[in-house]
Amino acid sequence: MSISPERIVGQDLMDIYQKVESGERLTREDGIRLYETKNLTGVGYMANLVRERLHGKKTYYVRNQHINYTNICNKFCKFCSFYAKKGGPDPYEYSIEEVKRRLQWHKDVLLTEIHMVGGINPRLPYQYYLDLIGVVKETLPGVHVKAFTAVEIEQIANKGGVSHEQALRDLIEAGLDSLPGGGIEILSDRVHRELFGRKLDGEGWKSVSRAASKLGLTQYATMLYGHIETTEERVDHFVQLRELQDETKNFVCFTPLSFHPEGTELADVKPLTGDQDLRNIAVSRLMLDNFAHIKSFWIMNTPEVTQASLWYGADDTDGLVHEYEITYKEGDFGNKKQALTYSNMVHMIREVGREPIERDSLYQEIKRTEEELASPQKRGLTPISVTN
Repeated sequence: MSISPERIVGQDLMDIYQKVESGERLTREDGIRLYETKNLTGVGYMANLVRERLHGKKTYYVRNQHINYTNICNKFCKFCSFYAKKGGPDPYEYSIEEVKRRLQWHKDVLLTEIHMVGGINPRLPYQYYLDLIGVVKETLPGVHVKAFTAVEIEQIANKGGVSHEQALRDLIEAGLDSLPGGGIEILSDRVHRELFGRKLDGEGWKSVSRAASKLGLTQYATMLYGHIETTEERVDHFVQLRELQDETKNFVCFTPLSFHPEGTELADVKPLTGDQDLRNIAVSRLMLDNFAHIKSFWIMNTPEVTQASLWYGADDTDGLVHEYEITYKEGDFGNKKQALTYSNMVHMIREVGREPIERDSLYQEIKRTEEELASPQKRGLTPISVTN
């Protein structure tokens, strides 16, 4: 016996359900109501309708490695535990040879994407960034390079004395394939002033995005939530992203990023709950009707919440992820795990009734041969232990 949508969604949200059912765009006011309602199940139910309309049971993952090339940064964002500071992480700056060495750590593991971001280090010259991309392409021919937030692009352009567009042209010529979505955190002038006033503001972030779009560069988008932002500011973030996507059409995926207060200047902020994580994923799926994919980044959300999120609007889990240090290093704050093996990832997705699909960075499905899947090294079944 089927259950009527009204029993799940509730009378208070039926007008929003009818919009979702018909594919009508939700308003700012709708978004606020989705955050404020106590009926998380109803919100998730509607988000899952959209998710399954677009992707059915398919759940995507990628084989990727992260390179965080420096933690020296002159922006001093209050929400960040990554940058070098007194009493905090020791400063580091990878040479090109060190980056090559780190890439070679996983030479026996199939990788399709290298994700590179770092601090805003004023000592690094323009050529360094071009060489960073070059060494990846040289070491791992054919790999997709997703690198540099808009804040880094501004720094690179300033260092080279060129426009955003020219800097992007030079990086593309060196091998840059796409831009990750971080850097702006949340599109709110108030939050920008209070937490990261030295960084690029919202209009600057959009300017970089428009320049990237003009050059046909694929982009991703994010939102950092759970610090000092309001419900209204979260929804405004979605509306602004949606409008920018209407204009540029270059974003392929949106990732809500949960804030972790450990080691930051906001250490007194209460940790997020599963309800908050699932709600942000669900509301983003419902509000961002022109984004094909919604990702649950399992490193920040935990594998368990990510499993639940696959029924609350998310269709992507990110990837196997090696060497991620932005939120925390492995061993910090309760020994949080940084890598999932191939078998772990597939099991995590299948356990909740979804279909695991390996993808590339542009969401094209990847089919592996029997030989590739039979090799434990190539599958990444054995975690690689690295001692610094």
